[in-house]
Amino acid sequence: MPHAFWAGPTDGCARPRRRDRVIDCHVHLAALRTEDNGCYISPRMLRRPLFKFLAWKHDLKAQDAAWSNQKYVDDLLAELRKAKYVEKAVLLGLDGVYDTDGRLDAGKTEFLVSNDYLLRIAHAYPERLWPGVSINPQRRDAIEELDRCVEGGAKLVKVLPNTQGFDPANRRYLPFYRRLARHKIPFLSHVGYEIVLTGQDQSAGDPNKLRVPLDEGVTVIAAHGCSNGLVAYEPYYQTLLDLVQRYANFFADVSALTLPNRFGMLWRLQRHPEVHARLLFGTDYPLSVFHWPCWGRIGLRDFRTIIRTNNRFDRKYLILKSLGIGFRSVDQIMTSS
Repeated sequence: MPHAFWAGPTDGCARPRRRDRVIDCHVHLAALRTEDNGCYISPRMLRRPLFKFLAWKHDLKAQDAAWSNQKYVDDLLAELRKAKYVEKAVLLGLDGVYDTDGRLDAGKTEFLVSNDYLLRIAHAYPERLWPGVSINPQRRDAIEELDRCVEGGAKLVKVLPNTQGFDPANRRYLPFYRRLARHKIPFLSHVGYEIVLTGQDQSAGDPNKLRVPLDEGVTVIAAHGCSNGLVAYEPYYQTLLDLVQRYANFFADVSALTLPNRFGMLWRLQRHPEVHARLLFGTDYPLSVFHWPCWGRIGLRDFRTIIRTNNRFDRKYLILKSLGIGFRSVDQIMTSS
């Protein structure tokens, strides 16, 4: 088994050797619609406070979609290039909602980042970005789209079942899961309550539903450390421990675990070093990385280092290290098909 990046005291932010730097497996691509990108964002989504905050934070202009889309990518690349501990990011798309006939339901789709656009952006910056496409298995051409994206260089498939309106445990998706396993492409699935986008069915975020693709031999990555996303209530804590013990092909990323509604799981992970080799580094960029989970749990020197680290990728890395939470880089679990 490849080594984990086992946590320990921080090192004053010295730049590590290139081969020791990690890949962030959970970075979102966001885009406004243009004539040629196939993306979509609903008027309701544009009015939401979180979107307005992100637009303000990145100085994006909804009335100039092409300029804003490129600025989002430029900002991401600039932060990645300045990072000392993170070398690359898996850039994630977002598929839409599909009806019972497998056709796109535009009325229920709030946000869509097309695979074509994502592949184009990732291929434009291969030294920093890997493509993580999104394929809703409910779509009628899911297997064909998977084959096409793999041919185009996709590194993993990301889904958000709560918002995309499908049940990961539905056995009608077995052919899709079997094709994933054949391609040896990891399946990254959101876990827990979905807050940013409207949840069609919040029960779809139950990680127990991921046992179906796991049983088919798919390498499954449960997002957000299997946290529920409702502050202290963590019903999937024991599920995480069971999945780690039962399935060698199960992993969880640590994205978003410094957010107030999820850092309870981060503290639980401190107590279980036996699962750290199954944890993968991730941030959930462009969301913020907060230092709050470190209060009273680390030394003053490490705490000051974290507070002074503005780079979100480095801050997340240092928080995990200072808390003694080990993790791996996603490339360590990937095998070529």
